[in-house]
Amino acid sequence: MKIRILIKTFFFLLIITVLTGCDLFKDDDPEPIPTDEYLVSFEQQKSYLPSIIQIALQTVIGDYPELEDLMSEFKHAITVYTITYTTTYNGEPITASGLVSIPVTQGVEFPLFSFQNGTNTLHSEAPSVNPDSQLFLLLEFVASTGFIVSVPDYLGFGASDQMFHPYLDKESTVQTVTDMIKAVQELVNNHLDIEISNDLYINGYSQGGWATMQLQKSLEENNTTGMNLKASACGAGPYDLNFINNYILAKTDYPEPYFIGYIYNSYIQTGSITNATSDVFKSPYDDRISTLYDGTKSGEEINAQLTTSVAELFTDYYLQNATTDNKFASVISSLTNNSIEAWKTNVPTMIIHGTDDTFVPPQVSFNMYQNFLLQGVNPEKLFYVPVPGAGHREGIIPAEAAALKWFIELKHAY
Repeated sequence: MKIRILIKTFFFLLIITVLTGCDLFKDDDPEPIPTDEYLVSFEQQKSYLPSIIQIALQTVIGDYPELEDLMSEFKHAITVYTITYTTTYNGEPITASGLVSIPVTQGVEFPLFSFQNGTNTLHSEAPSVNPDSQLFLLLEFVASTGFIVSVPDYLGFGASDQMFHPYLDKESTVQTVTDMIKAVQELVNNHLDIEISNDLYINGYSQGGWATMQLQKSLEENNTTGMNLKASACGAGPYDLNFINNYILAKTDYPEPYFIGYIYNSYIQTGSITNATSDVFKSPYDDRISTLYDGTKSGEEINAQLTTSVAELFTDYYLQNATTDNKFASVISSLTNNSIEAWKTNVPTMIIHGTDDTFVPPQVSFNMYQNFLLQGVNPEKLFYVPVPGAGHREGIIPAEAAALKWFIELKHAY
C-alpha cells in the first residue's frame, strides 16, 4: 500500500514543517475556564501547513485518484492532539482516549467530523498511540478541508488498554463515541481559540461502519451531544450479525477467522454469550479464542492460530443447529441485540460497500439500504454506493474519499 510512501515522506516533511504561528490556546488573561465534565487531558502532537499536506497527498494520488477532486479543499493548517476523557462501561467510570485534528484558521466555525475506526486487534495501532499509521494520517488531513476531526480509540485501546475490547458491542461503543464527541466540544470551547459549529458529520468503515450506524440511530433517538447530525456515511459494516453468521456458516472457507473469534470472545467477556467456547469451536481453537485477543497480535497473526476452514473451526453440532437449537440461544440473542434494524431516518445517509468484499458481504449493506426504503425513508436522503471491484481492504480509501466529498458538498450547501 502506497500510504507507506506517504508516511516516509512525512518523516522528511516534518523536519521542514514550521508552526503556523496561530496560537490555538486561549489568551493569557481569559475568562475563567469552565469545568470539563468529560475531557481529562489533551496533548499537542504535531502541526502541518496546508502546503505540506498538499505535497504529501501528491505522493499517493496516482494510486488513489479519488483524492484528485478533493485536492483544492485541503487549505487549512492543522494541529493534531491526543486526548483522554471520561466515559462509562457497565455503569462504572473509565478513562478512554482518542485522536483529534483541528483546523487552526480563526474566525471560522468548523463542524465536527467523527470517524469510527475499523477492526483492529493491536494496542500499538490505536489512533492515539500511532497517529502516523496509514489511515489515521489521512484522517488528520481531513481537518485541512474544514472539519474538526475526532477519532476515538474505543475501549480496550489507548488509555483503556488494561481492559478487553468489547468488539461490536452496541451499548459500550455508542457510549464511548458519544462521550468523545462531548470531550472534543469541551477541548475546543474551553481550551482552544477555535470555533466549533453545532453541525456533526459521522463516518466509519467496517467495524466503524457498523459503529457509525449504531451512533446515528442512537443520536436520532436521544441526542445528548446537543449537536445537529447533518449526515452519516457508513462503509462495509456488519449491520446484521445474524446474516453475517449464516453467511460464514454456509461457506467452505472464510478468509478472516479472526473476525469470528473476536466477536465470540467479546460477547463471552461481556457476559451475553453463556455457551462454553467448546460448544461452538473445535479443539484446539476453542482454547485459543480466549488468549488471542490480548492486544499484542495482529489479525494476520491471529488468523495463523485459527483456520480458514469453516468445518474445522466450528463444531459439527453448531454448524448444523446454530439457528434451531435453544442451546445456542445466547449466541443468537447476542448477535441479534448488537445488530441494527432499519428505521425511518431523516438524516441524509450514505451506505458504501465494495462489490468484491468477501469478509463482510456487500449484500448486508444492500439489504440495509432496501430496508431503509421499506421504512419509508426519503430516497433523496438515502444513497447506496457500490465500489466496483473492491474487496474489504481495497474499499477503504475509495469509501472514505466518497464520504468526505459528499460531506464537503453538504457543508458548502448549508
